[in-house]
Order: sequence, then structure tokens, then C-alpha cells
Amino acid sequence: MKLISQGAEAKIYLTKENAILKTRTPKSYRHKDLDKKIRTRRSKSEAKILTKANSLKINVPKLLHTEKFNLTIEYIKGDRLSQTLNSYPEFKQLSTMKKLGRQTAKLHKNNIIHSDLTTSNTILSNSKIFLIDFGLSYISTKIEDKAVDLHLLKQALQAKHHQNAKQLFTAFKSGYKFEDSKKILKRLEIVEKRGRYKN
Repeated sequence: MKLISQGAEAKIYLTKENAILKTRTPKSYRHKDLDKKIRTRRSKSEAKILTKANSLKINVPKLLHTEKFNLTIEYIKGDRLSQTLNSYPEFKQLSTMKKLGRQTAKLHKNNIIHSDLTTSNTILSNSKIFLIDFGLSYISTKIEDKAVDLHLLKQALQAKHHQNAKQLFTAFKSGYKFEDSKKILKRLEIVEKRGRYKN
């Protein structure tokens, strides 16, 4: 196995079978039994959300196997947008963001909150947009939670794709359309004002 990513919560390996193994790493500051329970619960939650998203035909990796705090997930080969979006021609940047808007709309319509919606967790594969890493995701019907998801994405665009972040987010919004999208975008304005007030 090849270690391809290591975050605060998990290590990501590419297996010989060309799948992703996500293993949640133990935390020494937690009691052993409590740590195992937390890691198992979070893995179960991520597995349920991946299964639900797949059943709804949302572009996410397929869950192949789950065991305690280990998940085996389909490997999506393609461009990670955090690394490649800036290098695309402008028309491709905008069409890609519109596709991301459509996939995010499907998530939110079905009350799935990603919680780490950034271009680092977005892959363009065979002209389809895939959302990955649902480690922090959860189910919520709240407009506020969906607006915070969009706020995270907007911040990611401003940080990594600042040259035309405004255009990219406008393209995203053109794909982000469903019954509640206007309410969520309106709430996003409130979330942004709150963030500016804190700073």
C-alpha cells in the first residue's frame, strides 16, 4: 500500500487493488476505549452517507468495504481541482464549477452537509465532477448548515483561486439550483456578514 495523504483524522492509502483505504488514526490524548468508539462511530457515519449519496446517483466514490474504523472506497482517478482548476482555459473553469454546483445542489436537496466543501475534495474525472472525503459530513435540514457549506467553498476559492474567485462562484451558483437554493444563498450573505463582524 502507498500512503497518499495524511490528515488530522485519518491516513489515506492507495491499495494494490487500486482502491482507497481510509484508516482513522488513534488519538493518544483520548482514553483507548473512548477513542475506538469515536473512530468507529465516525467511520460508520461516513459509510452511511457515502451509501446514501450513491443511491441518489450523486457523484461520490463507491463504498467497497467497512470494518471498524477502516473504510475501503473506490479510487477516483482524475484532476484534483485544488491543483488543476487554475490551469484550465476559462470556459472549462466555469463549466467545471457549474457542474460542482449541480452536485452540491443534489447533496443539499437530500440534506447531506459535506462540511469540508473545497476544491481539494473535488475531482474532475472523465468530464464528471466527484465529491470526496465525507469524513466530517452529516445529515441536516437546516438552511444555516447548507449556507456554511457554501461559505467554506467560497473561502477556498478566494484562497486558492483568487484570480477569478468571483466568476468561479457565480458559475457555481448557476448550477446550484433546487427548491431551497435561493434561501440558502440569502442565508450565505448573513453568514458572510457574521464572519466579517468577528474579524
